[in-house]
Amino acid sequence: MSERTIRNVAVLGHQGSGKTSLVEALYSVTSNRPKGSVERKNTVSDYLAEEQNRLGSVRLSVVPVETDNCTINLIDIPGNDDFIGEAISAVNVVKGAILVMDASSGVEVETVKHWNLLRKKNIPTILFVNKMDKENVVFENVLAEIREKLGKNAIPFCYPMGHNDNFDGFVNVVTLKARKFNGRDCEDAEIYDDKKLKVFELNNMMVEAVAQTSEELLDKFFMGEALTQEEIQKGLRSGVLSGDLIPVLVGCATKNIGVHTTLKMLEDYLPNPSDLNPIVGYDASSKEVYRKTLDEEPFSAFVFKTYVDSYSGTTSIFKINSGVLTAGDEVLVANTNKTFTVGQLFKICGNKQTAVRSLTAGEIGVINKVEGLETSMTLCSPKNFIKYPEIEFPGAVYFKALEAKSKSDIDKLGGVLAKMMLEDKSLEVRRNIETNQLLLGSLGVGHLTYILERMKNSYKIDVSVNEYKVVYRETIKASAHGTGRYIKQSGGSGFYGVVEMDFSPAKENVFTEEVFGGTVPKNYFPAVEKGFNEACEKGLLAGFPVIGVHACLKDGKYHAVDSNELSFKMASILAFKDAYLKCKPVILEPILQVTVTVHSEDVGTILSDLNSRRGRITGMDINSVKDQKITALVPEREILEYVNDLKSMTQGSGYFYQQFYNYEETPNHIQEKILKEER
Repeated sequence: MSERTIRNVAVLGHQGSGKTSLVEALYSVTSNRPKGSVERKNTVSDYLAEEQNRLGSVRLSVVPVETDNCTINLIDIPGNDDFIGEAISAVNVVKGAILVMDASSGVEVETVKHWNLLRKKNIPTILFVNKMDKENVVFENVLAEIREKLGKNAIPFCYPMGHNDNFDGFVNVVTLKARKFNGRDCEDAEIYDDKKLKVFELNNMMVEAVAQTSEELLDKFFMGEALTQEEIQKGLRSGVLSGDLIPVLVGCATKNIGVHTTLKMLEDYLPNPSDLNPIVGYDASSKEVYRKTLDEEPFSAFVFKTYVDSYSGTTSIFKINSGVLTAGDEVLVANTNKTFTVGQLFKICGNKQTAVRSLTAGEIGVINKVEGLETSMTLCSPKNFIKYPEIEFPGAVYFKALEAKSKSDIDKLGGVLAKMMLEDKSLEVRRNIETNQLLLGSLGVGHLTYILERMKNSYKIDVSVNEYKVVYRETIKASAHGTGRYIKQSGGSGFYGVVEMDFSPAKENVFTEEVFGGTVPKNYFPAVEKGFNEACEKGLLAGFPVIGVHACLKDGKYHAVDSNELSFKMASILAFKDAYLKCKPVILEPILQVTVTVHSEDVGTILSDLNSRRGRITGMDINSVKDQKITALVPEREILEYVNDLKSMTQGSGYFYQQFYNYEETPNHIQEKILKEER
């Protein structure tokens, strides 16, 4: 198949807007396959048990649809914000998108988030206003909201028909042809008389917009000459590709209303490889290099999704950015500098794979069981090195402690979590040695719930989920002297070590000595330092590790026979304990740097809330889509459930990321709470 007949299209939108239903309808009308439904749990793209149980997508799925002239790779993307990593993966490889809306709900939170994601990547986008058959839908109101929240350049390419709020079809404003739903499917129809004036008015607006794309067409327009259909379509396509026009379509995916028109417009208005700018990568010396999406270019591809099956291993889904890949080719993984020979190549449709001999520029393919190959990695010809920028995924912000319920599950848990992290780059797993907790970090409650369900369904591992414990530190605020005596003698060799040590506040734990006259031989200094470090592992205030102490060995005594390293190590520990409570110890709490992004109208609420969490605002900025970015330093114990609270305060529109900043002294009333909790 020629590279000129491919479209890679992301299908995005708010949860419940009908993305999967639209993908299913597009697939059904092109494959003559009976149409499945989300409710019957038999769609092509939602094949995971977890998706069928919750009646919603949780990971991206590739569904190719074939027309007479084109292969359109639809990528169905979850609408839940907890799975935003799937959308980020897809927009790194697609060059076109459909943004699906529920007509009765209008422009929802995720509609805006996905729109902003597409704008950042300059991806030409078609808006599909779905569920037009619902009661009390007024298209003019929906269009006004689209223009207000997404862009004033949104233009109806279709206008709904119907009487008495009964949506039964639409008029293609470009071709001025009507389609009417007859109870089973759509058929050609006459434009209703009461719709003609509005439709011709919209068509005239569209023609005028096209005329303004060139002086020649503008002259023709003002001379009163009609623009040809070819001129109109060419001008519209140019406007869509540049982002100057946002086509708005209407329909109902479950009734196949608007589906054929959408299919035609994907082919007519979204870019094929010949429309694409060269893709930027880097050579072995980190200099910029470019690849055109043409078969004649050196081979390169980008892995944008990894699946792991408990039986068959890894599945790497990639898009060919340039050149041709054939089974048997030797391929270099640019990120690891390792080569492998391609065994079988596949195309993918939902969870089904079909073997192919080769894949050309622009196509999406699959390779299985390539060790070390992960999402965000570049494949290239060993003779023409290129590495594409890796995808930046959001980091985990919601942590819980996992505990396996059986011995066999304990043995399997680590390996299973490693596989889950291969699939999902937003997951974070870490073992906290101090609390002996295995922590799993996710993007939210829904994300975590899915991971636990998948572990149970696919790997037969059942775990309990516990609150994770914040890890505190202790330090000292004053200097004190401590004496340590470790003397045990009973016939034969015993133990003898005596040290005099000063302890004082410092930036970090450090050991020095100021011993004169050989009262403690130099060969015992390392043992004294070891004892100090060991003592710092558990403070006497609440048992937390101690940081920020300068220990100085000042004096001591030794015995020619009974002294040894253990004696001086133990003496050092005793000296630390002798001085510690005199040094006015305090508890330090971890402080996180938190960056919160919200709409401007929510800023006051967020600032007030952060203040109530003992947060300190350190900066405010406006991002590329005019949202406010608030940076603050907040104690970790205050934001353990912040992901849920933020969604509640902003109706789901706010999001944040966090990173460790430092440890700071805990206020007295909080310190008392911590001591009580630890006791």
